[in-house]
Amino acid sequence: MKRSYHNYSVYILTNKQRGTLYIGMTGGIDDRIERHRQGKGSFFTAKYNLTKLVYQEDFQYVNDAIAREKQLKSWQRDWKIELIEKDNPEWKDLYKPLRGDSE
Repeated sequence: MKRSYHNYSVYILTNKQRGTLYIGMTGGIDDRIERHRQGKGSFFTAKYNLTKLVYQEDFQYVNDAIAREKQLKSWQRDWKIELIEKDNPEWKDLYKPLRGDSE
């Protein structure tokens, strides 16, 4: 059976407030963030210990998510920081796993 709704996410990771930024896109945010936290997400995120999810946008269509990822990657650093701080001024870790781990 074909799904009528897909969920793709564009996200920004960091290691600390106003630290190094990484922009990524995935069709499975939970698995992807877990891989980043285990140091298996990418060489860049592992090298700089980028495990803190500070921004996320969801899309129904993969092409929209890819376009947004490319757009954000082309932005100046100040614009990315402004985008994060608009909804997350304290740079809190927004990752809440769907399975298990409740605080």
